[in-house]
Amino acid sequence: MVNLFEKLNLHSYRLRKFKNKFFYILCLICVIIAIVPLLSILFEVIVRGAPAINLQFLTGKGLRGGIGPAIQGTMILIGLTGAIGIPIGVLTGVYLAEYGTNKYASWIRSINNILTGFPSIIVGITAYSLIVVGLIGGFSPIAGAVALSFILIPIVARTTEESLKLVSNSVREASMALGIHRWRTIISVVLPSAKGGLITGILLGVARIAGETAPILLTIMGSSFFFGGFNESMDALPLRIFINSQLHTQAAQTQAWGAALVLILIVLTLNIGVRLASRGRYHNKVTR
Repeated sequence: MVNLFEKLNLHSYRLRKFKNKFFYILCLICVIIAIVPLLSILFEVIVRGAPAINLQFLTGKGLRGGIGPAIQGTMILIGLTGAIGIPIGVLTGVYLAEYGTNKYASWIRSINNILTGFPSIIVGITAYSLIVVGLIGGFSPIAGAVALSFILIPIVARTTEESLKLVSNSVREASMALGIHRWRTIISVVLPSAKGGLITGILLGVARIAGETAPILLTIMGSSFFFGGFNESMDALPLRIFINSQLHTQAAQTQAWGAALVLILIVLTLNIGVRLASRGRYHNKVTR
């Protein structure tokens, strides 16, 4: 009888070990399958784009000069869009997570889910009809930022809501038990606890809008000159990549690959910079 139990336990142990190893290998294969295309794209962009990178290319303008206006325009668009979309997205996520038990929150959540998967070309057409034609009367960075905000807001709102939901209710209850108002608890306790998720959501949204082409094609149109005002056409890296990729000259193709590499480096730098800044602030608070 004892030998039978030992055999059953040994069999169960071997079966669990086999399942563990099988799913570990399966997950590893899936990771490799996901990483290989990414590495292939990065390798292609680096090989084709790196030879074009030089000071004249980064600061000059025009097809033979460089992509200076496009870099400047991308940074302006990211800044304007972030100023519009990040506060609205974070506040929406806070409302849905902390007060989202009524029918209004359900409607907002449904609209947010729809906007998350909305085609960007539709956003661009809508912004063109309502803002470029209806309100401003011309192409401008403001129209581009508003269009990109409709892409950024749902991403930030969704990730903010999910991040705040991960914060334990006991943290909220402990804070309010000390007599702290709910709004103060959210600002001083809940949001700092979910800081990592909030930053991740914001960076994902910024990375998404930095590479969008359709909305800015219909709102800022493009330009070969540096920033001339908020009521003038402006260039941007995704737009420059798209336009140059349609040309069949070697100079245009090289500039397109170089602009793609610069765009990747900008997004990567923003991600690393924000991560390091947030960790530095947290470390300073802890040491104090």
